[in-house]
Amino acid sequence: MNFKQLDNVSEEQLPIAKHKRHGWKHFLGLYAGEHVAATEFVIGATFVALGAKTMDILLGLLIGNILAILSWTLITAPIATQTRLSLYTYLDKIAGKSMTKLYNWANVVIFTVISAAMITVSSTAVRYAFNIPAQLDWYPTNALFVLIVLAVGIVVVFVAMYGFKAVSEFSGICGPWLFVMFASGALVMMPALADSVLGTTSLHSFKDFITIGDESIWTGINAQGEPGIGLLEVIGFAWAANTITHFGLIDMALLRYAKKPIYGLSTSSGMLFGHFIAWISAGIMGAGTAVLVKKSIIELDPGDVAFQALGLSGFVIVIIAGWTTANANLYRAGLAAQGIFHHYSRRQTTLAVGVVTVIVACFPFVFSKILPLLTYAGLLVVPVGAIVFAEHVIFPRIGFSRYWVSYQKLTHSTPAVASWAVGLIFGFGLNALDVISFYYLFLPTWVVTIVVYTLLAKRYGADKKYPEEKAEMAEHNKLVETFHKQQAEEAKPIVEDESLLSTALKILVWVSLGVTLALASITMFNSSDMAAYLENRDTFYFYGFICTVVYFVAAYWVLRRKKALQA
Repeated sequence: MNFKQLDNVSEEQLPIAKHKRHGWKHFLGLYAGEHVAATEFVIGATFVALGAKTMDILLGLLIGNILAILSWTLITAPIATQTRLSLYTYLDKIAGKSMTKLYNWANVVIFTVISAAMITVSSTAVRYAFNIPAQLDWYPTNALFVLIVLAVGIVVVFVAMYGFKAVSEFSGICGPWLFVMFASGALVMMPALADSVLGTTSLHSFKDFITIGDESIWTGINAQGEPGIGLLEVIGFAWAANTITHFGLIDMALLRYAKKPIYGLSTSSGMLFGHFIAWISAGIMGAGTAVLVKKSIIELDPGDVAFQALGLSGFVIVIIAGWTTANANLYRAGLAAQGIFHHYSRRQTTLAVGVVTVIVACFPFVFSKILPLLTYAGLLVVPVGAIVFAEHVIFPRIGFSRYWVSYQKLTHSTPAVASWAVGLIFGFGLNALDVISFYYLFLPTWVVTIVVYTLLAKRYGADKKYPEEKAEMAEHNKLVETFHKQQAEEAKPIVEDESLLSTALKILVWVSLGVTLALASITMFNSSDMAAYLENRDTFYFYGFICTVVYFVAAYWVLRRKKALQA
């Protein structure tokens, strides 16, 4: 069959073929790796500084993260698996190139700021090694810290430009280790907190944990000495933290590879094992560090907290978690910039965005204010997600035509651009008027944008039928399906590495994690007094770091052997 008309169409613009789709285990690992990151140290400590109460944290984070999982499963995954397109490609079909260009600009700003925050977080670990004071103002107060940020940032930029594939593969093996280290850090810090509150290093019941939480971690009093946030605010933030990816539909790019929409539930590995446990653990580590070094938690940065809780492994977790997250987001920013400046290569746009990112990273406010920054970033793109939701889900139900912009061969969609503008004005207007908590602004903004877009699209011809254009698109889709079948027949079968050496290495990977968790548990449950605690903690520091080295050597070796087998 002749596929000549597909010659000028990049593979990214085509739906994902059946033979390239993945099962639920793939997404469990993907979301575990992506959502246990260096930001968790900052967000966990932020909840402490905001004055949340212990039960509000436990219940609020659980409810909020479950709502986020349901948002992926009920909104993002169905659209992604029905279209098999990324948001960028789908938006181009329903809103034209001008809207896509505006959206790319928004993504450049968002991912630049997130990348900058991650570079700053990684730099806090390096600055700790050089005994540079913690950077707590919105601007840098130490010239050597700026040099460290520049050095770390240059590495991140060049890896994003030339070696992103290797980093993305490497970051995929970080998920299990990151989860174990966050859990271990909380276990290691609990005896110190227990001693400061209960007068003993041992906890005898869940009630003891609540008492410690209420008195030394989540006290209900914020950093200004006033009553802090409540249950609704905690739920709202946990739900809103990832609006950019679920309500904002950015994760269509990931979930278009899912075999079934129900695989959206696999995001639970990131939300429950990542955000829920990691944020609680980070709060415990931050409060424990504050007790040990006799400082307020707002005077600490991730480098302080990680080193006190995890020893040398703490340096590794802050650097790696920040580095891998910064690379992924800088890569996204470079792609979005290339979508605007077509005449430049992805490497050139990544370099340009990277320069700006490193400059922004020199200012510590980007990581200290990450909680509101993430929420506002979500508010910026939620109207775009609402436009896509209206077009894909609502239009067929009310007799409107999907892809009416493509049928009319328009390059500019006035309803889409106007609806996004109205959504932004409405959302940020509500925030300025302080009508509702800014954590929940995305909900009314989403609804208003859907209504406005639907009404405007009707005026511009979305309610017409376009029978000839629909038939032409159906014919094109059949051609793509046939093309994908041919690709599947020509594709190499996946060969599993079942060799004895690889099996032994995989066992070593899990043993190293098990030993790390066992050492942390011994520190938590077998420290009869502070002397025994300090001895157990030092043992964890030493052997935990050895286990960290063993884990990464073995896991990366397994990855290289697997890639060599599939080459």
